[in-house]
Amino acid sequence: MSDGTGSASGTAEALAAAPASGGAIRSAHRGKDRGGRGRGRGPVAKLRQLGIGTSWPAKVSWVFLIAIVLVALVGPLLISADPVRQTSSAMLPFGSPGHLLGTDDLGRDELARLVHGARPLLFVAFASTALAAVIGTGVGLLAGYAGGVVEQVLMRVVDLALAFPSILLVILLVAAAGPGTTSLVVGVGVSLAPGLARLARALAARETARDYIVAARLGGTRTPRVLVQEILPNIAGPMVAQVVMTLSVAAGFAAGLSYLGLGIQPPTPDWGYMVQAGQEFLYSAPRLVVLPATLTLLFVVACNFVGDDLRDALDPKGTV
Repeated sequence: MSDGTGSASGTAEALAAAPASGGAIRSAHRGKDRGGRGRGRGPVAKLRQLGIGTSWPAKVSWVFLIAIVLVALVGPLLISADPVRQTSSAMLPFGSPGHLLGTDDLGRDELARLVHGARPLLFVAFASTALAAVIGTGVGLLAGYAGGVVEQVLMRVVDLALAFPSILLVILLVAAAGPGTTSLVVGVGVSLAPGLARLARALAARETARDYIVAARLGGTRTPRVLVQEILPNIAGPMVAQVVMTLSVAAGFAAGLSYLGLGIQPPTPDWGYMVQAGQEFLYSAPRLVVLPATLTLLFVVACNFVGDDLRDALDPKGTV
């Protein structure tokens, strides 16, 4: 039998050899923060710890994307010029008094139209992407979890939708419902949902085969609870990254359909329609086309870089 001294000594040695607990680590970090030697605790530092925004293309894309969203939200409140008011000051060049970016062929302020035109495009892009995420994730989750006949039926419908080129499917849906914001959101959202559904099905099928899901099913957990509380949180990382990349496709579709006259209707300013209206003056006033087209292109590219950055951070192993 060992004495009390030996027992206490062994316990002390075990504690010394054991890794520090979470509370001890947090206390040490707090001490370093007070001494000024700890790592930053601001939002930028936290994002870096997650692996977000580590490359310069990702940093630039994040800044541009946030800036565009802020312009769409608060920009119209800061611009006093009316974007639809026609004046006699037509085709004024850059730097004209009272018109920093000049005016178009109807005398409308170009800066005001660019700022006001960001909101409709971003609204359609975000709303249609959200619709596609809800439909695609829901269908994919159910198919991957249920398997069997349910999976076969749902995925054959998805394959049938994917057989059509996405842009053609969008044009058919919008043309059938008539031009406008609502039909544009529904058309783009429905056309982009099948791609998200296939990814969600693959991820859900992988998670369904894991032990914790098998245990939950054997324990009598209801299907909705398994899908929402067990599977969905574990596939959220790759899905979020793919949804952000889908946002770029939605923005491209929205601008393209507005260019074709099937999207946002005039006189509401919209970047896609502004390109169509300004192409007549491509050689005499290229800014009418170059400015909205460049902003649309940069937004699409930024969404792709941000999506890649999120994918690398949230799914570093590339399991799917």
